[in-house]
Amino acid sequence: MARLPRLPRLPQRLPGPDDPLLDSMSRRRFLRASGVIGASALAAGAAGFGIGELLSTSTPASREEAKTRSKLVVVTLYGGNDGLNTVIPYADPAYYKARPELAYKPERVLPLDTALALNPMLPSLHRLWQSKRLAVVAGVGYARPDRSHFRSMDIWQTANPLRPVRTGWVGRWLDGTAAPVEAAVSFESVLPPLLVGETRSGACISVGGLTLPSGLTSGMIGALGQPQAGESALQARAAVSYADLVKMDTMVRDASSSSSSPTAEAEHLPGTATGGASSLGAQLALVARCVEAGVPTSVYSVSLGGFDTHAEERAGHEMLLRELDTALASFVDRMAASPAGQKVSVLVYSEFGRRVRANASDGTDHGTAGPVFVLGPQVAGGLYGEQPSLKDLDDGDLKWTTDFRDVLGSALATVLAAEPARYLDGYQPTLLPIFPAA
Repeated sequence: MARLPRLPRLPQRLPGPDDPLLDSMSRRRFLRASGVIGASALAAGAAGFGIGELLSTSTPASREEAKTRSKLVVVTLYGGNDGLNTVIPYADPAYYKARPELAYKPERVLPLDTALALNPMLPSLHRLWQSKRLAVVAGVGYARPDRSHFRSMDIWQTANPLRPVRTGWVGRWLDGTAAPVEAAVSFESVLPPLLVGETRSGACISVGGLTLPSGLTSGMIGALGQPQAGESALQARAAVSYADLVKMDTMVRDASSSSSSPTAEAEHLPGTATGGASSLGAQLALVARCVEAGVPTSVYSVSLGGFDTHAEERAGHEMLLRELDTALASFVDRMAASPAGQKVSVLVYSEFGRRVRANASDGTDHGTAGPVFVLGPQVAGGLYGEQPSLKDLDDGDLKWTTDFRDVLGSALATVLAAEPARYLDGYQPTLLPIFPAA
């Protein structure tokens, strides 16, 4: 398979109107100086797509079909979320013995049943649980777990724990169905392997903000986006992409202006900062807009980073969980208000959980199995799978009880109406009755 081109980072600052770069400069020279021509791989390649183009794929027919077609939103929590402090075994004395400083007292947690509870920073998800719109799949993992962030994330996104492969499980579905690029969309800063196939890939629309200097107006950007005689098709497409990036920036700011996000603060706390460049709420607001517009997209990918909590875990983890709680619940509530949104399911996972025992730095180290959340207006809420034992460990780690491919296969079979084994390298999953059918 030909490798996808590495996408250069787009500039975070545009030249101002008094900048000598703009003095007697054509639109073509401006694009070259600002780096947009260098981003032509994004503009012309399979992964390059603009929000304007995506919204333009909405037609009367697609809007009508969107009311009945199931859609999947995949939320990646980069860094390895501490599952034991997310879905808490609050009735188990072994939990308090293993992490006395990090454990949550029983009176603080949000009970799911007599054994498990949600972290107190997840009240909105607890509300969704009570209304049967949140499913918790316990003990999700794979055999011979790998504690490397990169290898474990590769395993999750390619759905192949046995050997490295170049394609993601959604990417293979794109190949198998000859789907158009808008069938799968990522609102992350780069295209995740999840959406890469052999012959096709999803679209990547970065929502990272631009900083426009005073005096540079949208009218100026609009002028730069106008066709110019004599330029190549690639340069014309790059210009449209550049203008589209500014439109995206406006949409992101509008989407996130109504609520504050702790993302900026979280960047200064311990933890891997891999993930979406803007708040999860802003990414999901763009997904909501596309769903409501009737865009013919079946799979969306968004992310939140910072979960590598090796030190001083409590403050940073709580901040991230608050953001996750607000963003997910707001999105599900918004989706419940429209026919197209009713068919949306959200899958939330991380590459691995954390070690059972806390470390000496008031944090936790890389572990293995962890919980997966599935939520949405028509999700069959409840507890699925078996919570791993805290007494029967594998070298200090939880033993997985649910194969992660059972969760992914269930999404393939129901949301995407596909044959799971075809896209899971022959693996026949045990289907979980969680997702609404297509």
